[in-house]
Amino acid sequence: MRIAFFNGPVQNGDFTFADKPGKAVGIRVAAALNTLLGEPAVPHLWNTVTLEGDLRHQAELAAGSDRHQHEQDLIRAKYPEGLLPAEGVVTDVDPAVARLAHDMIRDRLETGVLSVEEAVTVVCSSCAHMAGVGSPACKACGSTDLVKKVAPQLTARRPAGAPVLGPDDVHGRRLAHLENIARNVPDQLILSRTRAHGISLAPFGLAGTVLDPRAALHIEVLAAAERHGAERALMLATETAAAHVAAYGLPFRSHGDIRLGYAVHGKVPYGDPLLGRLYEVHRLGEAQRTLFEEWFLPLYALRERGGIHPGKLPALVKFFRRVCLASSGPEAEGRAGEVRRAVRSGDMGWLMDARTVTHLLPAFPAGTPSAGGGEPGPVRRRRP
Repeated sequence: MRIAFFNGPVQNGDFTFADKPGKAVGIRVAAALNTLLGEPAVPHLWNTVTLEGDLRHQAELAAGSDRHQHEQDLIRAKYPEGLLPAEGVVTDVDPAVARLAHDMIRDRLETGVLSVEEAVTVVCSSCAHMAGVGSPACKACGSTDLVKKVAPQLTARRPAGAPVLGPDDVHGRRLAHLENIARNVPDQLILSRTRAHGISLAPFGLAGTVLDPRAALHIEVLAAAERHGAERALMLATETAAAHVAAYGLPFRSHGDIRLGYAVHGKVPYGDPLLGRLYEVHRLGEAQRTLFEEWFLPLYALRERGGIHPGKLPALVKFFRRVCLASSGPEAEGRAGEVRRAVRSGDMGWLMDARTVTHLLPAFPAGTPSAGGGEPGPVRRRRP
């Protein structure tokens, strides 16, 4: 089975990778793992269907301006010097994603997995925005005049006795606590939302609504996997993100022969002030710092799926310094196949074998975007 890793679509908010490198962890992990597996690079995936984006677009641009181009401009600005990765970017409203979404929704309506039925929602009387249950005020306009309304919605019901997130849905060792968190959702999920931007549900009689972005991002990954030729698409996500979207993705985790799962990673403490001091103590140059932050730490986040504690940074920097000085002998080169098998099974134990990592350590060409947009190749380091 051909496996490929994809970043969980990144919300197109007000940041750049330079000021928030943590936003690029999924992109960096996907790039590193696909390279280790010998897979071609995959596009970077973006989430543009957000209420924040709707409000920002209203405030910044004149009426009638092109929202799609606005989102593309914001994405480009995230990358150093505005250079998009060679493999491109995909958003959750791209035509190929929308076509696949409509096909999948139509199929699931026919089979009864999804329904268009009357449902009770909380709606703002001032702007008609669908508010969340229990919200004290409308997040779109701030009004507190919220009322319950019965109207047709796209809905999904959990199959009786079926888990929202099972052991086979998560790559690597089982996360029972994540499975427990993910199942805390209503039996009926409403998949239609009021957004100015998104995959329109008008073809299904729901004019003025779009597919919930938590569902759409799964379809985005499947569309990218189909283009890539992968049979198993693994979406990188933190525990919190996976728990937040799992139920909404339940009807959209497969398409044809493609199956979608989650590869859970922890957060990386890039902003910890200790890092700079450790670099000085261990005399890590700029290239080594780049490799540590953009390759080693993201991969280590797959070992520490609850997050890398800052207290581990001294040991990790010291280990990485040893990696940079270690020689790579024939026995390490012979482990490449073992590493690929480990990656396919979700085992990251090899990452703490200095000689193996030395052999696999990539070289980042000059000018490579900091989000991992290049095509790194292996280097062989010898002890000076």
